[in-house]
Amino acid sequence: MAGNEWINGYLEAILSSGASAIEDNKTPSSTSHVNNLTGHFNPTKYFVEEVVTGVDETDLHRTWIKVVATRNTRERSSRLENMCWRIWHLARKKKQLEWEDLQRIANRRLEREQGRKDVTEDMSEDLSEGEKGDVLGETPTIDSPRKRFQRNFSNLEVWSDNNKEKKLYIILVSLHGLVRGENMELGRDSDTGGQIKYVVELAKALAKMPGVYRVDLFTRQIASPEVDWSYGEPTEMLNTGPEDGDDADLGESSGAYIIRIPFGPRDKYLRKELLWPYIQEFVDGALAHIINMSKALGEQIGEGQPVWPYVIHGHYADAGDSAALLSGALNVPMVLTGHSLGRNKLEQLIKQGRQSKEDINSTYRIMRRIEGEELSLDAAELVITSTKQEIDEQWGLYDGFDVKLERVLRARARRGVNCHGRYMPRMAVIPPGMDFSNVVAQEDTADADGDLAALTNADGQSPKAVPTIWSEVMRFLTNPHKPMILALPDQIQRRI
Repeated sequence: MAGNEWINGYLEAILSSGASAIEDNKTPSSTSHVNNLTGHFNPTKYFVEEVVTGVDETDLHRTWIKVVATRNTRERSSRLENMCWRIWHLARKKKQLEWEDLQRIANRRLEREQGRKDVTEDMSEDLSEGEKGDVLGETPTIDSPRKRFQRNFSNLEVWSDNNKEKKLYIILVSLHGLVRGENMELGRDSDTGGQIKYVVELAKALAKMPGVYRVDLFTRQIASPEVDWSYGEPTEMLNTGPEDGDDADLGESSGAYIIRIPFGPRDKYLRKELLWPYIQEFVDGALAHIINMSKALGEQIGEGQPVWPYVIHGHYADAGDSAALLSGALNVPMVLTGHSLGRNKLEQLIKQGRQSKEDINSTYRIMRRIEGEELSLDAAELVITSTKQEIDEQWGLYDGFDVKLERVLRARARRGVNCHGRYMPRMAVIPPGMDFSNVVAQEDTADADGDLAALTNADGQSPKAVPTIWSEVMRFLTNPHKPMILALPDQIQRRI
């Protein structure tokens, strides 16, 4: 990975993310609330509630008229007359309490609307003229526990030589597919593709960075006869650490490792849509490993104190869901990379018209995936994307993220201005790197500047026989002497 800056940007990004009484007085009409706190039935209370809530004032007035209209005072029922007055008084009192309660609710709503309006006007100072028309006040507040805004919006810390003294423990999570360090079976199925290559190379590159002591890549342990035996090994070493590090600095547990956690049926290789019921089982196993490893690292580099992960990075929705649970249990910052997003994929599948929404959900568990992505987005302090389009057109579809609001909050936090309880994870665009170790530069030949005929003619001086298709290709090239880049699109229409 030498000569590439994407891993530096990754470390810079994760370092910058270093994770009422009146209502009780109201008399309900439902008989389910008649029982008191001790669970005993109170007939008097039941009678009063039924009479007060069930008797109309007109009927009550008619009853009172009949009682007082009797000419013979001896035949008048003082008890019934008094009861009419008491019921009328209770009914009026109940209506008064309800009216006062409605007034309080209305006043509270007005106060909230006024506060929201003030916040919108205050935040609009950070918007451009074209963005001030957007209604920021209607954006819902994303309530999330243990959010610390200043850590999210801190200034970007540049990864420099000063960080060589750090000894970070970083955890990557990628659950689905077949993950191993060498001879990766990329393309074996739809779950074993570019993401597998991405996370393995990321783990290797991170472990080579000065300041990173250990990197653990969590995945699923598979002991199925359908796959190679290596996927059932609990631990696989990727590398030992920085290439230029001293042997004394490497340590017993330093380097990058694949840690395979058993969850789900061990003798079956499951596609990613079938892993959702076993997420909690994975989290339990991962927690046990992290606790044991933190104690071991504490003995090596922590002076006896446990060395907890600096960050937990989830890849894809299933790993993001797991990383959110681990992050909450350990109080460790979480980083998320979506790779592919459910809402965007759901829209594409619906537009194709080949399947109904119910069929799509049944096949791909798409709603559970979206739920996991929303949870991950709410828990993450940093979201790493490959392009700006992913931020604007894909993450922008989610309830937990708003492009304009995130920009405003970041600007306000940078200036030390109150964000009024609003929270958005920070987005960082880090394009994937390129491994040039397998690229061999050919030396210029003497006839490199020859004419097109010399290059395409089989009798030419080319050291290799020119394929017959080459002449057909050449007619589409303005300058065939320039280096050629071959781009291959994904042929799988339903890649999710």
